[in-house]
Amino acid sequence: MKNKWTLAGKTALDTGATKGIGLAIAREFFNLGAAVYLTGRDKVTMDAVIKEFDARVDQVDGSIADLTIVEDRKLICDDIIRKWGKLDILVNNVGTNIRKVTTAFKREDIDKIFETNLFAAYDMSRMLFEPLKKSGNASIINISSVGGLTSLKTGSVYGMTKAALIQMTKNLACEWAGSNIRVNAIAPWYIETSLAMQVLKNLDYLKEVIDRTPLRRIGQPYEVAAATAFLAMPASSYITGQCIAVDGGFTIYGF
Repeated sequence: MKNKWTLAGKTALDTGATKGIGLAIAREFFNLGAAVYLTGRDKVTMDAVIKEFDARVDQVDGSIADLTIVEDRKLICDDIIRKWGKLDILVNNVGTNIRKVTTAFKREDIDKIFETNLFAAYDMSRMLFEPLKKSGNASIINISSVGGLTSLKTGSVYGMTKAALIQMTKNLACEWAGSNIRVNAIAPWYIETSLAMQVLKNLDYLKEVIDRTPLRRIGQPYEVAAATAFLAMPASSYITGQCIAVDGGFTIYGF
């Protein structure tokens, strides 16, 4: 197969793409030749990100949307269909967390985490099924978490949604294989983003995290982006239904 390590000519939707892991994925896809559609909630941030790609601005587009809202999900999907007609890559990256002990969660907390981390990905995947099928060789990558694989100090609700996202990945991989849609997940450990650093500024906790990570460091956004790009490329064409931990060895570390 020629050009199996490229995304040239591909169309990609990257949700929650204006900062952190989502932005790193957008940059990686762009540099590998894909046309990228971004979603984010803040117009000022979105404008700044779009401006970053000015050299080939025709390859980058974006919309302001809150993917906890069903109507916003539909608007994005409708815009993708109008713009491209088909979709080659869907990255369900948008996510959030509220750190509390289980008995302290309010119903609105639970609803927000589930809508953001799970239901948004489920709806976007379903609503974009036909455009993905039209690709003839599509890839969905769901950004989960090691919190979906093992217990963490991030709260039970977060872990539930990320575990469900991994199970959704497995089910869709089997159900949609006949439509030439591959579905995989990535489970990052702590990555150096503004959200993670709010927690890791506690030096005692940072030391605990490092001690449990064989590679002895925090991950970088580009390292998640590289794994995401691989799963979107023709080079990974026989991989589906998998969850790849980008975690410095955290999830396989014993004692």
